[in-house]
Amino acid sequence: MAYQSLTFQGVTSAEQVNKITTALMVLEGVDSAEVGRYGAEIEGRAKREVLIKAVEKLNLGIKVS
Repeated sequence: MAYQSLTFQGVTSAEQVNKITTALMVLEGVDSAEVGRYGAEIEGRAKREVLIKAVEKLNLGIKVS
């Protein structure tokens, strides 16, 4: 199984963490996602670009890398 990491800047609330978690978990190819204020560890076969785009689509005003 493949693992990927994302880094966040600007996540300030549990509500944002919950929204990011939900957005990642509904993606095809994501088996699990551990999300926190500073980043996420994702297990599965989803492509990195797809993961980043899903978080950016939430328009939370955060930086994802």
